Amino acid sequence: MVSIRTSSLTKRFGAVVALSQLDLEIKPGELFFLLGPSGCGKTTLLRSLAGFVMPDAGSIFFGDDEVTRLEPHRRNTGMMFQSYALWPHMTVAENVAFGLGERRVPRAESRRRVAEALESVRMAEHAGRSPNQLSGGQQQRVALARALVIRPRCLLLDEPLSNLDAKLRLEMRSEIRRVCKEFHLTTVYVTHDQKEALSVADRMAVLEAGRVLQTGAPREIYRRPVSRTVADFIGETNFIAGEAVGVGDGRVLVATPAGRFEGVPGGAGKLPAPGARVTLSIRPECWRLEHGPREVNSVPGRIGGSVYLGEVAQHDFVPSRGGGGEAGKVGAGTLKVLETNPRFTAQPADGPELHAAVDAGDVVVLEA
Repeated sequence: MVSIRTSSLTKRFGAVVALSQLDLEIKPGELFFLLGPSGCGKTTLLRSLAGFVMPDAGSIFFGDDEVTRLEPHRRNTGMMFQSYALWPHMTVAENVAFGLGERRVPRAESRRRVAEALESVRMAEHAGRSPNQLSGGQQQRVALARALVIRPRCLLLDEPLSNLDAKLRLEMRSEIRRVCKEFHLTTVYVTHDQKEALSVADRMAVLEAGRVLQTGAPREIYRRPVSRTVADFIGETNFIAGEAVGVGDGRVLVATPAGRFEGVPGGAGKLPAPGARVTLSIRPECWRLEHGPREVNSVPGRIGGSVYLGEVAQHDFVPSRGGGGEAGKVGAGTLKVLETNPRFTAQPADGPELHAAVDAGDVVVLEA
């Protein structure tokens, strides 16, 4: 196991700054995800770690060793790409053994390590087949075995599941995690799939414009985003604009057009000053629909539209007063509410009023 650290890493492509003074630390044996919108710099960072992209400034360390200018083959990293890049004229075993041949590993040792790698990804019985005789999921396993067989210091994965169908993606998520933990590999995994990152990662970093916006465990980033950008990118949320009117005991009281809310500061917990403009982030699943009002954290209104999905229902909740700010992707004046084991449906305009209530711990107060 090896730690990975970057210090002030910078890379430009012409006028485009792909990485900007980027600092990051990944612990030994950690399954670390890089997440962000297209063009945020996550693939450039991964390829810099692999040695395929040379940074313009800054440093990369594997453990205590600086590898910033080291050639890719001398870094001893295993890499998996979006395309599996398997040689069509070679068998599965020959594909897996390719990196060992380049390293001049003795033939007997190579055969043993290939067998072990294929066994670890449950592909031993397919060693003699050619890649075109395999399914997409099986090809993905072969590519993983090829990355593992060289016994890399770390494993670098560039959206490895993007070419698989939904069912195979779910299966391979747990399979990749199992293999990485079994081999005690420090793993850096690039994806744009939020569910993939939330379900597999030990920790993750959200990037934008070549900078790290936030690092942390999946639960931490989902429940306590540091900014509106992170909250909006990781899952769905409702945004409500307001003003901090009271601060104390780690909580913030916020006045909004939809009523008063008590919440907690996002990220590192920096409390806003009274009078500061803020934005509330409230996840759809955190709301509860009730018949009676509360003094704070309760919005009166009606269900304007509803999509029933069996175990859950997605409601568009229309506040009675103000307008509730802007709510995620459902449009201004509505809140997105996710109800488990649903009891409520869309209501007529003259129907009884409901209240959408939320606990203070689920109201995240962000800078406006």
